[in-house]
Amino acid sequence: MPSISLNTRHGRISAWLSRPHVTPKGAVIVIQEIFGLTPFVRGVADRFANYGYVAIAPSLFDLVHPGTVLDHDEAGIARGREIREELGFNGALDGVRGAFDFLEAEHKVATVGFCWGASVGFLANTRMGLPSVGYYGAQTVPLLKERPKAPMMLHFGENDASIPPEDVAAHREALPAAEIHVWPDAGHGFAREGHPDHRPEAASQAMSRTLTFLQKNLR
Repeated sequence: MPSISLNTRHGRISAWLSRPHVTPKGAVIVIQEIFGLTPFVRGVADRFANYGYVAIAPSLFDLVHPGTVLDHDEAGIARGREIREELGFNGALDGVRGAFDFLEAEHKVATVGFCWGASVGFLANTRMGLPSVGYYGAQTVPLLKERPKAPMMLHFGENDASIPPEDVAAHREALPAAEIHVWPDAGHGFAREGHPDHRPEAASQAMSRTLTFLQKNLR
């Protein structure tokens, strides 16, 4: 079964685990959006396994509201924001650490996060020293005083109303060593398959850059 249980400092959480059919190149922690451990997030983990990585997506909301999976609609966004605030970044990092503890004995580990998960991944970099890739992290600007401790790649959509150009510029100024990509004709959620905001060309190119990043930093 791909669903497993992870131990954290504040209790056990569930996670989706995907393993490759070849010798692993490393391991990826896939960090969820505010909607929980959705089919999209599980699918991303499966894709990384197909690319040769052990991939684990922890269900971060389990520490406060076990099993919560929300729809990608206004009600889901509102509830997801409530749970995000209740859990806090420290609670989210507990889940990431649980996944890291599960993986690190056998693999080098990086994170790939989406939306809120990109900001959690940013902190996994600055506080845990993990290489991180973030997709459209709109919560990161207040965190930019923290210094990266590992390589970092960030993806933004040019038309993302929640991350205006001045926020992207703030990332570039604060993170001169980070690799930052802004994708044209792409908005928030451009990598989320099955969603109206999905932009296949931008998502494909961003994934190609992400895989190059992982290959380089998990050798």
